[in-house]
Order: sequence, then C-alpha cells, then structure tokens
Amino acid sequence: MHIGLIGGIGPASTTFYYQGIVQRMAGTGNPLHLTIGHTDVHQLVANVEAERPDRQALEYRRITEQLAGAGAEAVAITSMGGHFCAPEFAAVSPLPLINGPEAVAKFLKAEGLTKVGLIGTRVVMQTGLYGWITEADVLTPEGPDLDQTHADYIAVGTTGKATPDQHMRLVDAARVLCEYRGAEAVILGGTDLFVVFDQETPNYPVIDSAEVHMDAIVAMASS
Repeated sequence: MHIGLIGGIGPASTTFYYQGIVQRMAGTGNPLHLTIGHTDVHQLVANVEAERPDRQALEYRRITEQLAGAGAEAVAITSMGGHFCAPEFAAVSPLPLINGPEAVAKFLKAEGLTKVGLIGTRVVMQTGLYGWITEADVLTPEGPDLDQTHADYIAVGTTGKATPDQHMRLVDAARVLCEYRGAEAVILGGTDLFVVFDQETPNYPVIDSAEVHMDAIVAMASS
C-alpha cells in the first residue's frame, strides 16, 4: 500500500518517522511506496494554542489531497502533538487515517499496563492522549510542572533540538512519574521527545508513541 505522510511538524520528527519506516520495511522484504507532504510547524503550534482543530484539519486535508494525487492510499501524521485534530481531520480527509493515539491505546491494552505516565503537549497530557487511553490510569506532571513540560516540548519540537536545561527537565519529569508516583512506564506522547530520550538510558520503562505508530504504519504499508 502506498502511504502518505504529513511532515514538517516538526522537521526532526519527520526524519525520525521516515528513517524508522524505511528500516522496518526493509525487514519485511516488501517494497515501500511512500510520499511525504509538508506543512508548517508554526501553523500547527498556533492552532494548538488557539484550540482550533478545525483549522488544522483543513490544512491536513490540503496536504492529503496532494498525497492522494501522488497515489497515496492512506495517510499518517508524523507528530503525536499533531493528532490533536485527528477526529476533525478523519471526517474530512480524502484518505483513511492511520491514527497514532489509537495505535498507542491498543499497544497498552496488549501489554496489560494499568498505570502509565505521559509527557507531551498540554493537551496530550490533559486528555490522556486525546482521550484514547481509557483502560489505564494516566499520570502527568502537575501544576507548574505540567506547564513547563509543555513549554519544553514545544521548544524542542519547533527547533529540533533540546538545550541542556530542557533535556534535564523533560527527563526528570518522566522519572518522577515512575519513581515517585507509581507509573509502570512513561509514554513519550510527543514525537520530538526522541531528541531527548535517544540520548538517555533511563532506569524506568519508556514507550515511544512514535515507534508504536510506525509499527502500525508499516503493518498497513505491508498489506
């Protein structure tokens, strides 16, 4: 199946998805048919902050029409933060959506996890990955720590890199959820968090939502 990716949100996460999908497909022995369309991370951030999923859904539709014209048969958003408008987008998309948060929820159920930590954007944390995680208790940073985690993630997603202070705060936010609040694992609910956690070997389990999503994309691409 020909897969269309909505990229650019941010550029580092697009590269992460592309490399991960290529590596996974190589292991299947199947050819990869893939097209990437570009949208703007700053537009995404503005629509997230303004709570305008309708606007972002229309932007995704514009990109998806281009992908469909190139032959894509299904579409995926290369950003967990970018899924904030997934229901609105799925309703107007000319192609079926390979939904990242849905894939994560299915993974947690299969693993039997009942209490998980979650870091990412404010809306990701406050909604339990947009409401998809329903069969496990979700723990997130609280109060000012939640606001700081959101700000640090947005900064990393926009620039594609983390300052030493951002790196330290994000790793510590995840560690607290496991070591002090009882999470069985921490979900990286923002794709660009790989920039931080690929440099770490934490002593607590980490679930990279983007990795789970890529597995679902490759399963679809191989069908």
